[in-house]
Amino acid sequence: MSKRVVISEVQPQAYEVMFGFEKYLEKSNLDASLKELIKIRVSQINGCAFCINMHTKDARKMGETEQRIYALNAWRETSFFTELEKAVLALAEEMTFINKGVSEQTYNTIAKLMDEVTLSQTIMAIITINAWNRIAITTHQQPVLDK
Repeated sequence: MSKRVVISEVQPQAYEVMFGFEKYLEKSNLDASLKELIKIRVSQINGCAFCINMHTKDARKMGETEQRIYALNAWRETSFFTELEKAVLALAEEMTFINKGVSEQTYNTIAKLMDEVTLSQTIMAIITINAWNRIAITTHQQPVLDK
């Protein structure tokens, strides 16, 4: 792959803004493991190897099981995820495939499971990882193979 711009070096102010979103999300009502599931699933959809690598490691450190991580891209076909997790994953998928919009069914399901503050924070978490994915993919950020 060709060398591409390193935005964090050329425009560190832009990264400060992105990290501002992360700081906001750290203080949110969202469970840390739920945030990692969002980050992994959205990164899978977007094909962002850098972020998949990072967030699967983070999820494991937080106690997430290998089995749930492996099954995440087929979450509808398992009983491994809670009703809340399934609602969040459905929202994450529809927001990432935004050309079809977020269905009334998906929105109404999650709105019944979360208050408006937590729902707003969930939406922001999904937006943030989508933005990180686009930065990493566009600039060819590569994961490093663990040894």
